[in-house]
Amino acid sequence: MNYEILNTIKSPQDVKKLSNSQITVLCEEIRDCIINTVSQNGGHLAANLGSVELTVAVHRAFDSPQDAIIFDVGHQCYTHKLLTGRFEDFKNLRKEDGLSGFMKPKESEHDPIITGHSSNSISAAYGIYRAKKLKGEEGSAVAIIGDGALTGGMAYEALNHAGDHKGNFIVILNDNEMSISQNVGGMSKSLTKMRNKTRYHRFKFAFGRFLNHIPLVGHALYKFFYRLKEIFKSIVYKNNIFSAFGFNYLGPVDGHNVKDMESLFKIAKCYQRPTVIHVVTTKGKGYSFAEQSPNSYHGVSPFDATIGVLPSNKITFSDIAGRTLCEMAENDDKICAVTAAMESGTGLSDFAAKYPDRFFDVGIAEQHAVTFTAGLAKGGMKPYFAVYSSFLQRAYDQIIHDCAIGNVPLTLLVDRAGIVGEDGETHQGLFDVSFLTSIPNITVYSPTYYDELVYAINLTALQGGVNAIRYPRGCEVPSNTFKIDFKGDYTVLNGNGDRVVITYGKLFSEALKAKEADESITLIKLNKIFPISDALVLGLKNCKKIDFYEESVKSGGIGEHLSALLLENGFKGEFIIHAVNNEFVPMAKTDAALKKLGLDYESMLRS
Repeated sequence: MNYEILNTIKSPQDVKKLSNSQITVLCEEIRDCIINTVSQNGGHLAANLGSVELTVAVHRAFDSPQDAIIFDVGHQCYTHKLLTGRFEDFKNLRKEDGLSGFMKPKESEHDPIITGHSSNSISAAYGIYRAKKLKGEEGSAVAIIGDGALTGGMAYEALNHAGDHKGNFIVILNDNEMSISQNVGGMSKSLTKMRNKTRYHRFKFAFGRFLNHIPLVGHALYKFFYRLKEIFKSIVYKNNIFSAFGFNYLGPVDGHNVKDMESLFKIAKCYQRPTVIHVVTTKGKGYSFAEQSPNSYHGVSPFDATIGVLPSNKITFSDIAGRTLCEMAENDDKICAVTAAMESGTGLSDFAAKYPDRFFDVGIAEQHAVTFTAGLAKGGMKPYFAVYSSFLQRAYDQIIHDCAIGNVPLTLLVDRAGIVGEDGETHQGLFDVSFLTSIPNITVYSPTYYDELVYAINLTALQGGVNAIRYPRGCEVPSNTFKIDFKGDYTVLNGNGDRVVITYGKLFSEALKAKEADESITLIKLNKIFPISDALVLGLKNCKKIDFYEESVKSGGIGEHLSALLLENGFKGEFIIHAVNNEFVPMAKTDAALKKLGLDYESMLRS
């Protein structure tokens, strides 16, 4: 498609110059561009298709970068990238050295912060807004948050703080799934229509100024009429959570009508109090497959845009974890599964359907999820919390305080552990080993194979205590050469040389290739990666050379733990840790990232 208008957009200022008819065409071109690019590169589709008109209206009403615009979670920012000078680079979305799938300040001055995780937009935007006021700078800050991200507790902490300040701070709620404010009846609809008109707000501001200028009694009259209006509004609109936090509430407004949204956004800029604008959108708008099944088109791999995403017949670690919990739950009515808005992503859809009373989706609230899981365990259940590695980071305090100190019997199913590919720095699962092994009373497993994952999940139901089972994104790489025993703490494949290679998890598949190419290597696979077995330490004490490989940050990793134990026991040989050297790993295909980090089998052979 020849993008006649989109091709001319070099900055948000160009969007402001377009006529209404040109805006309609622009939105069509943006939608087509997003579908074509994501179908080739993969990415987040439904959320971005639903926020096209919303983003166009934002850039017509506000002045980026003077007005800081922050998209939460960030996977609704593709249109924002296209309108801020990145159209030519958009074809490289989510490719190595290309455009990030999320907001990224290194890419553009129009991206104030990195947004890859949820519920941080209001906090960051409010901080930027207050900094502007302290420095006497022009401009405001706008947080655009979805109703899904609004299930995260951090968003409410920010609302509570920001609502206490009188100033022009703006939150736009992109509501594409649930109703936040239930307006009832004909009077409510009429008032909503009236309140969304510019002339109503002009009259209200003028009337307020008139009352305040009446000598002696003016200010008292203004306060009286204001309270009367608020009482009447609360009766008609029921109660509104945003009003309770101190925010002015505007909307709801059609999230696919640019003219109406632009008008309402400009009205919000006139207020000298924090304002929430409720925008209602359709997830997947303009692409029938995504509209009919928005969850299936949330994050997608490359696909044929003409026929849509075809169901995958590949079995993943997530599928195995969910299937195993279902089998256990059939025979044990104490088995429970918990997720933080990732039912499908963590393989729990079947469990949710078969055992709805024992399935708990707590929303994007990992902190609550961990403590809730601990509560289930204290109540006598056997709970498993399935969560992506990068999202578990947010619950570090709860793991310590609510789980480990009391040695509460529960299991963390840590999905997407290790390199995850094109989602980049914010989603790499490289920190769970370091932060989990810094906490007493935690046992950590890292399966390489499906059978090993099944064994670990069943084992943790019996042994008690706080357990974590970390496993990679995608599928296993089965061994056709060696029979691997994974029921002990570790497995040894002996060689006839002086070199010992130790690893765990997905990297063991790479190490096996190296072992096949060089049979002199003694290869050790860690099954239970922490605490480290005393027998392993004693067995390694007299080795001449040990290479330890792990798909984790080096600092605090298993390699550092093992090297310290060996030194304490008189080890005199050479010990080299090959890991992520305490850096954030940018987006790239997983194989390419491992090669660049020196964690692939060819690198193992060269060491």
